[in-house]
Amino acid sequence: MTRSRIVALLRVILPLTALAILSVLFLLGRKPDPEASIPYADVDPRELAERQVVTSPSYAGVTEDGAQISVTGDEAVPGKDGGGSATAVRMTLRARDGRAADVSAGAASLAGDQVRLGEGARMTTADGWVLTAPEFLASTTAGTVVSDDEVNVRAPFGELTAGRAELRPLGDGSGDHVLDLSGGVRLIYRP
Repeated sequence: MTRSRIVALLRVILPLTALAILSVLFLLGRKPDPEASIPYADVDPRELAERQVVTSPSYAGVTEDGAQISVTGDEAVPGKDGGGSATAVRMTLRARDGRAADVSAGAASLAGDQVRLGEGARMTTADGWVLTAPEFLASTTAGTVVSDDEVNVRAPFGELTAGRAELRPLGDGSGDHVLDLSGGVRLIYRP
């Protein structure tokens, strides 16, 4: 058999084989269930129309010492007196010297320039410190992040607990920030 005959034979057989495979796929496929319901969101339309919500809110600004601050969330609800609340919040504070701290929380409330971050609040600094606390209170103008409750800290050199933590500007006009732990600090050193 010559090469041209084989090619001519394959030109007929391969398309017929492909057509047979597609036919089998369509014949053996599942039949649609006419009784199945169309999936819709389980939401009350009246509640959805009356509720005031902003999805994917974001805020960006500069603090008094020149640090950049940004706050984002999944959903924000305006409150009375100009405040509000948000869910799945992430705040980033980047000092002028380039150091950064990220704070994430399940929920936050806003009152003036104060953001209260709670429900699994966690702060991570660029140099490897991870702080967890019941809540953090952040100021969008002063550039501070404070926890007056017990804080658990995982540092590059070990683990700490403290009664209070404050990330604040150094105060000398340099734009640098310092993390101040106080109130019965305990350290477990892990070299």
